[in-house]
Amino acid sequence: MERRAFLKSASLGAMGAMVATRGMPQRVETPAVEKPNIIFIVSDQHRAGLTKRSGYPLDTSPTLDRLAETGVGFDRAYATTPLCVPSRISMLTGRWPEAHHVRMNLDAQDAFFETDLYQVAKAQGYKTGLAGKNHTYLKKIDLDYWREYSHWSGYIPPDAPKEYEEFQAWMGTLQANAAITPTPFPLEVQIPYRIVSDAIEFIDHAGDQPFILQVGFPEPHDPEQVPKPYWDMFPPQSVPDRCAGPEALDKLGFRAQWLYGLENNSFPSEKYWRRYKSNYLGMLRLLDDQLTRLVKHLDSRNLRSKTVIVYLADHGDYVMDYGLARKGVGLFDCLTRIPMVWSGYGVQPSSVGQTAFVSMADVMPTLCEVMGAEIPHGVQGRSLWPLLTGQSYPTEEFRSIYSSVGLGGLYYVKDDDIPYSSADLFPGKPVGESSIYGVGWDELNKVTQSGLEKMVRMGDWKLIYDMMGYGQLYNLKSDPCELDNRFNDPSAADAQKQLMEELMMWTIRSQDSLPTGPQNGHYQTKWSKEHNWYAPYRQTKPGEPFIP
Repeated sequence: MERRAFLKSASLGAMGAMVATRGMPQRVETPAVEKPNIIFIVSDQHRAGLTKRSGYPLDTSPTLDRLAETGVGFDRAYATTPLCVPSRISMLTGRWPEAHHVRMNLDAQDAFFETDLYQVAKAQGYKTGLAGKNHTYLKKIDLDYWREYSHWSGYIPPDAPKEYEEFQAWMGTLQANAAITPTPFPLEVQIPYRIVSDAIEFIDHAGDQPFILQVGFPEPHDPEQVPKPYWDMFPPQSVPDRCAGPEALDKLGFRAQWLYGLENNSFPSEKYWRRYKSNYLGMLRLLDDQLTRLVKHLDSRNLRSKTVIVYLADHGDYVMDYGLARKGVGLFDCLTRIPMVWSGYGVQPSSVGQTAFVSMADVMPTLCEVMGAEIPHGVQGRSLWPLLTGQSYPTEEFRSIYSSVGLGGLYYVKDDDIPYSSADLFPGKPVGESSIYGVGWDELNKVTQSGLEKMVRMGDWKLIYDMMGYGQLYNLKSDPCELDNRFNDPSAADAQKQLMEELMMWTIRSQDSLPTGPQNGHYQTKWSKEHNWYAPYRQTKPGEPFIP
C-alpha cells in the first residue's frame, strides 16, 4: 500500500492537455443528485459462446441472453490473460498484467497501480461489497461488506445446517476433477446460491447510499459438479461434439501434449469428456438461475433501472476441446474470449457488441465514468460508456484487442523430462488407493506457463508471437479450432503484416506508465481526456509513416 500511496501523491499535479476533436463524444456527466448502483458479476473459467444467443444449440443461459438482448453483449470481449488472478486485477485496476506486475496466480500482493475501482467508488460515496470469490490483493478491511468464498469453501452462517460443512468436505474428495455422480446435496448449499443470498442481504442493507457490489461465482471452474436437476439437464450423450479431440495434439506442441498426459495420468479425463462437458453446461444453467434470483430481487426493490449490471468472466475453459480440461497452455479463443454483458441504468440496446473488440481492462474505466469520476492515472483500459449509452465513438479505437500468457524464460521441452508429479495439486498429501478421483493436478505449472506469448485479434484473424520469434496466424472464420497455422503463408501475407504492426502497437501501449509526473517540477505525463481513448489524438492512421 505504501507504493500505491506514493504513486498517488506523486501524480497529483499531472494533467494532460485536452485535444479538441470535432464530432467526438464528450465525457458523460452523471447527475450529482443520483449515482447509479453497480453490480459486477464475475464467473470463473466461463467460456464464451455457449448460449442460444451466441448460436449454441443448448439453452444454458436464458437470463444472461435476455440481459444481452435488452442491453449490450460484447461478442469480442477478451481477458488480458487466461489466468484468474492477473485477469481479475486487470478488472480492478484497468491495467494489463505487464503493467500491474501480476502474471501468475500466486503473487496478487505485488499488484502495482495508483487507484483501483473500489478506491474510486469510496471516494465517490459508494458503499462497497464483495459476495463470492475474490482471488486478488483485496482484503476484508478494504470493503464495507465482505463474504468471501473459494471453490471448495466459504462463509457458513452460525445457524446453518450440517450439510454446509459436509458439502465442503465432499468437494475436497473430488481432487478438483469432474464428478462422475450427481452432487449429493441440495441446491441451497451450492456456493452460487449462498453467494446470491449474501448479495441480496447486502443490497437490502445498503439504505439510500449508492452501492458497488462484486458477485464472484467460483463456478463453472473445476471441480465440475452439479446436483440434480442440473446433472442431467444436458445429458452427456446430447452435448455437442468437440471442435477436435486428442488427435489434434500433434499440431499443438509439446506443452499441450504434456498437459494431456498430466491430466489423464491423474484422472481419466478423456474417458469422461462428455461427463465433464455435461457438468459444465449444467453449472452454467445453475449460475443463470441464480442470476435470475438476483435480477428478480432488484426488480422487487425497484432498483434495476437504477443499477448498472455487468456480467463477465476472468477467462475461459477448453471444455475438453483437443482432449484438454480447464486451461493452461496457449491463447486459444476458448481460453481468452469471455462473456461480457452490460444491462440496466443508462445502457441502450445496440449491435455495437458484434464488432467492437473489448477487454477485461476496459471494465474499470467504464465504471469510473458511470460513477462520474475521473479515470485514474496509469489506467490503460478504455471506457465503454459512450458505446453502451448509444453515443458515437471512433471504431478505430476498438478495431483490435490484445492478450498474453507466460512467465518468461525458455519453454520446457520433451528432453527436460519433467515428471507429472511436479504438478500435483496437493504435493505430499496422501490419497486413498480406492479414490476414483486419483491425485489432484495443477494445470498452471512450470511446464504450461513457461515462455511468453502475446496475441492480437483483429477482424477474422488472430496472430500469436513469442519470445523465440515463433509465429502463429489463424483465420478464425474458416478455422475456429485454430489448427491451420498460416504464419508465413504467402496468401495471408497482408493479414500477417497488419497484425504484426497491431501487436507491436499494443505491446508498446501496454507498458507501464507509472510512476508519473510531475518529477523535479519539469515533467508531466499527458493523459487522454477522451474516455482514455487514443484514437482521437492520432494525427494519421496506424501503420502509416509519421514522426510525432
